[in-house]
Amino acid sequence: MEGYSIERHNKGYIAFIYGEDAHRYYIIRRGWVKLYRETLDGSQAIIDILPRGHIFGETAVFEHNTYPYSAEIIEPVDMISLSLKKLNILIQDRPDFALSMLKSMARYRKQQDLEIEHRSLQNAPQRIGCFILRLTPAHTDPNLRVKAVPVTINLPYDKTLIAARLGMQPETFSRALTKLKEHTNITVKGATIEIHDLEALIAYACSACTSDFPCQDLNCSSCCN
Repeated sequence: MEGYSIERHNKGYIAFIYGEDAHRYYIIRRGWVKLYRETLDGSQAIIDILPRGHIFGETAVFEHNTYPYSAEIIEPVDMISLSLKKLNILIQDRPDFALSMLKSMARYRKQQDLEIEHRSLQNAPQRIGCFILRLTPAHTDPNLRVKAVPVTINLPYDKTLIAARLGMQPETFSRALTKLKEHTNITVKGATIEIHDLEALIAYACSACTSDFPCQDLNCSSCCN
């Protein structure tokens, strides 16, 4: 692939800032990246937290070549850096490529719509349950749904960030996690969660959702996938 480079950064590195002139976009090979905007009082509104395999910064080609959000590394990351100028040429010269980008953006919009639904219909413990379900092997392979009990998972990043990603204050997250344990009998030790009854967690977390587990609408990066 012409015009690319590999970048490696540690936690806390800022890839770019909202409104900055955009020249590159990125594909995550390892690690986690937080997308956010800052409010007038200096706090952060988290847009998304992206894992391996996701692209960010590419929508700047539709935003007058400025970044529509800021991007910060929250876990050590390897990523491929590519030219936005060449991406723009591809979009103009290859209608099939442009259509693929539009489909990708439509999927992401569908994901955001379902997130809005979750925040409207699900209570805080259910949203945390959805997030946990996304981390289970059964999320990517439904055939493991029966075999995956009990299953142990590790939270991918700090609980404070998870709370913000789910639209909660840290204290709300803590109380909601306690309620989730009471309803589903999960065990939490630091960043490690053991699910003793996967079906009970699915029944509780997804009861206020319009999609069944695993939720195909959120296969990219959200909860209740």
